Amino acid sequence: MTTTAYDEYVRSHWSGRAAAYDRSLAALCAHPASSLLDAAHVGAGTRVLDVGTGSGTVAGSASARGAVVVAVDAEPSMVELTRRRVPSAEEVRLAALPRLPFTSGSFDAAVANFVINHVGDPRAAVDELRRVVRPAGRIAVTIWPDPPPEAQSLWGEVFDAAGVGRPSAPTVDADRDFPRTPDGLGGLLDAAGLADVRCETITWAHRTDPEAWWNGPANGISKPGLVLVAQPPDVLARIRAAYDEVTAPYRDADGLLALPTAALLASATVP
Repeated sequence: MTTTAYDEYVRSHWSGRAAAYDRSLAALCAHPASSLLDAAHVGAGTRVLDVGTGSGTVAGSASARGAVVVAVDAEPSMVELTRRRVPSAEEVRLAALPRLPFTSGSFDAAVANFVINHVGDPRAAVDELRRVVRPAGRIAVTIWPDPPPEAQSLWGEVFDAAGVGRPSAPTVDADRDFPRTPDGLGGLLDAAGLADVRCETITWAHRTDPEAWWNGPANGISKPGLVLVAQPPDVLARIRAAYDEVTAPYRDADGLLALPTAALLASATVP
């Protein structure tokens, strides 16, 4: 199990961006946390591994349930943020799929919130989750679906309206990838030999301040961030004008954006 070019690209993209993520996309990614933990049967006394902990939302929620929490992330700034935010965690350390520094069967459950869509070898990643969870333990993961929901796809509308192209970026090798659909994600867990595989679609309206939704990508967060940080001031101003126009229909009476979005949540049992 080796680190792929896509893994290196993702890690360089997120390097040092914990604070910017925490102020922007973290709230979006936090929405499925409770359902994710429910699907993994996490409760008081459960020894759970939170892989790709980010800003520690899932780890904190698991700790609040009385679980014994170990959290890992590939990005040092995320690890430091989670250590501060979840002092009750047994351990928060630097580590990444598909090689985790734990013995086989170390955990009752493992969760990965929007992580499998950020690894270069999804099959190897799920195999590793299975390895570290004991027999009869639980695994639960979330990813963004494809085609993307409105909250994500509207950035394409913004760039089109501004007449700005989007550079190509590295992708997962075709022979390692999987369809970002309920059948595709469920099939990924099936292929790992997991049992009782279920996959559902969670939908919600993400309510956020327009400035927060702009400032995440403006600080390099997510794929739109790659576009924004590369622009000169005049083009950035044009994109901002297009952003205000495209997002206007999503504004509530209180001025917040209500952005329709969705996630796939898959869970399974280790046989």
